[in-house]
Amino acid sequence: MNIVVGITGGIAAYKAPELVRLLVKAGHEVRCAATEHALQFVTRVTLETVSQHPLYSDLFATGGTEHISVREWADMVVVAPATANCIGKLASGIADDALSTLLVAMPPERILLAPAMNSGMWLNPAVQRNVQTLQGWGVCTVGPAEGELACGTSGPGRMAEPVEIVNAISNGHLPLAAQRWLVTAGPTYEKIDSVRFIGNYSSGKMGFALAQALADAGAEVELVTGPTALSISTNKHINVHRVESAREMHAAATALFPQCRGAILSAAVADYRPAEQADHKLKKQGDEGMTLRLVQNPDILATLGGMKTDSQTLVGFALETDHELENAEKKLAKKNLDYIVLNSLRDEGAGFGVDTNKVTILSRDGSHCESPLMSKKEVARLIVETVAP
Repeated sequence: MNIVVGITGGIAAYKAPELVRLLVKAGHEVRCAATEHALQFVTRVTLETVSQHPLYSDLFATGGTEHISVREWADMVVVAPATANCIGKLASGIADDALSTLLVAMPPERILLAPAMNSGMWLNPAVQRNVQTLQGWGVCTVGPAEGELACGTSGPGRMAEPVEIVNAISNGHLPLAAQRWLVTAGPTYEKIDSVRFIGNYSSGKMGFALAQALADAGAEVELVTGPTALSISTNKHINVHRVESAREMHAAATALFPQCRGAILSAAVADYRPAEQADHKLKKQGDEGMTLRLVQNPDILATLGGMKTDSQTLVGFALETDHELENAEKKLAKKNLDYIVLNSLRDEGAGFGVDTNKVTILSRDGSHCESPLMSKKEVARLIVETVAP
């Protein structure tokens, strides 16, 4: 999971480097965002060293739009410590520095706050109202705990310990924990001879984004990918199985599916392959040309649709050029799918090779969910939230 750790100006900021260290150790990619006052308690060098990324603290350092790029990169923002000032600004929609601007840009359900302040401040009715408002919007909180405070008093307001915050992320923000999911990605190559093949333009970007989104939600992912230049970021929850042909992908998918809670099949699988494959380079046939006889490949979606149990979810993709909804609905029913994700080559910025996509998610119950043009990472998150809530 990509996590931004936000640090505000409270004495508990000294715990932030340990929180970052534990998150990195747990396999997360971490970046830090700090307020000006936070840097009075913990240094820029410390935060950049433990996260291995530049600190985000200046709203205008890169032209004033970094909060958008960081928002797109981040799966969640954890603010620890979250002061009364930070909580109040977020509840009021105030964005006047790097961290608060990022928080206002983030969806509430992707924010976790670890409040830390004096007991009197924590119990102030305005602070309690702000916390309740944020929780009503979907913001999660962990702590504060009761105990000895920096001011010498004792009571509620002590920031949760870093290990508690890490556990809260694992337990509260990983809805697919203990689930195994299958994803297929990329093209398949069907050999003509030792140097030529039949293929397509699929880059695998959508499938790889789906694997990452499932892993970020806590799932163990079996990623079966055809030939692609992509590599998955180091993630112990994603097992990569590289194949070349449709038959190899069919064998891998059918072997893995029975152990999985669900499958999202986004690969662009070749429908046909040459009936004969030469083990040497075929020479030109002169002006007569070459005739290839093609035979049909096994249908992976249909096979898994026939294998599927009531406790499994099966999601397919449909890339259409005309009669899009009609064809997708037929495929959904014919192949016993729970959902189908419709791509149309008519939509600019969607389809093969690009970093964006625009989809319509069709459900077995007849409902449709249409996305605007978004990054494939955002589309992947939307698909996972829809098909695996």
